[in-house]
Amino acid sequence: MRRIRLWDLPTRLFHWLLVAAVLALFVTGKVGGNAIEWHGRIGHFVVGLIAFRLVWGFVGSTYARFGQFFPTPGRVAAYLRGEWQGLGHNPLGALSVFALLGLVGLQALLGLFTNDDIAFRGPLYNLVGGELSSRLTGLHHLLADVLLGFVVLHVGAILFHVHVKKDNLVRPMLTGWKEAEQGEPARGGGLVALLFALAVAGLALWGAAGSWIPAPPPPPAVETPAW
Repeated sequence: MRRIRLWDLPTRLFHWLLVAAVLALFVTGKVGGNAIEWHGRIGHFVVGLIAFRLVWGFVGSTYARFGQFFPTPGRVAAYLRGEWQGLGHNPLGALSVFALLGLVGLQALLGLFTNDDIAFRGPLYNLVGGELSSRLTGLHHLLADVLLGFVVLHVGAILFHVHVKKDNLVRPMLTGWKEAEQGEPARGGGLVALLFALAVAGLALWGAAGSWIPAPPPPPAVETPAW
């Protein structure tokens, strides 16, 4: 057994920030009222997180790259036969990762167009109008339950690995290191790659804020009768 560098710092920060953000979104969404404003802000932040991870999946270090753990049918079949060997996400774990990234990203994008029929409107509401916004809001609420189910399944799989397979998946995501018999330490994902991923995330945040959308024209003036 030797100590191998597995998860880089940006990947770990993304992971735990996303965990905290999703938890906060569930809480603020259920509380409602004034908490919806925070719900919207946190959802906006998640857009930037997902954009960062999508870029980091191509320019990050070895085990953070999508190509390294993409769950091809051959890899999944080998894992189910007990023949897969590797570090990082196993093929079934990779399926869960991609599903969660897709669901969280879709939820964050839908939230940009939603409204609560009272005071809250997403920053991109004016692009779709009231009728379509209401439909997207309904879909946003529906997918929240689907996302919750995937989160529970993901946590259950982690607990199974920790307590049954005796493979602690949490510690490497905290420390970045893993004890393994074989495998190469992660490489790549340097400063230039990090700055590029952060720049794309910043661009996504700017786009999601809706500040680039022209303000709607003011309503026509109504003349007051002279009597």
